[in-house]
Amino acid sequence: MISQAVKDSLNRFVPEDYIKMQEPMSRHTTFKVGGPADCLVYPQDTEQLKGVLNYLTKIEIPYFVVGNGSNLLVSDAGYRGVIVKVGEAMSQVRVEGNNIIAGAGASLAKVARTALEHGLTGLEFAAGIPGTVGGALIMNAGAYDGEMKMVVSRVTVVDQHGTEMSLDNATMEFGYRSSALKNQKFVATECEFSLEPGDKEQIKAKMDDFAARRRDKQPLEYPSAGSTFKRPEGHFAGKLIQDAGLAGMQVGGAQVSTKHCGFVINTGEATAKDIHILIGFIQDKVKDTFGVDLEPEVIRLGEF
Repeated sequence: MISQAVKDSLNRFVPEDYIKMQEPMSRHTTFKVGGPADCLVYPQDTEQLKGVLNYLTKIEIPYFVVGNGSNLLVSDAGYRGVIVKVGEAMSQVRVEGNNIIAGAGASLAKVARTALEHGLTGLEFAAGIPGTVGGALIMNAGAYDGEMKMVVSRVTVVDQHGTEMSLDNATMEFGYRSSALKNQKFVATECEFSLEPGDKEQIKAKMDDFAARRRDKQPLEYPSAGSTFKRPEGHFAGKLIQDAGLAGMQVGGAQVSTKHCGFVINTGEATAKDIHILIGFIQDKVKDTFGVDLEPEVIRLGEF
């Protein structure tokens, strides 16, 4: 538990209105599940973020940084420590020539819309990804043959001691659903996207096409974390799951989507434990049936 003294100390960096005690994480994940975090802090700018991270590191209190929570499964028991949320207050977006500079709390959809408005191409793939820039950088998010690695030129980060630095594309160590931010204690604060001039109508047509494909093939009407598993080499996770006979498989309120078997969805009353158990069952069944290991994309936080 977080003591009043720790809360008071956090208040030195972040206004009291942006410090929440025993905050349900179901309000902060796209799965819409998760118990209370001991404390949730919303830094309103980079300086506040630096102070919070440095303080928590010094007193050795566990913390975890989240954006939109679109790739996160938090235990029903919640999180024993501090959740640091990089959100709307750090979501400014500006355009400089062919570059877009976006705060880590900006949604990818917002950045993609800005690109469209200014006739810049390269971010069409990102328009329907339900995450923030910061989260997308951690996972090198991608869709429809596009990924962050292809458009990011520079990322400003702070480390656990509050030290700010700039990483170029190569230093970001982008890989499949991975980056330097996933492997080290760096938190993105800002990202520069390098794009190309394009035709607005063509850019919009491409975004509309991707959006239509998502609506047709993905269970967007249900809470989920998007694709539950990474793509195994030489296979597609959704097809393996379907061919294993798991379409519609349900544990409590968690279900393998019948629309796209690569998605585990919350049908309305799922618990984090339901989802956790179903993910494990899918992994075991696919391994037994095809000898393929499915690795979750979803990050699990807390005790399961």
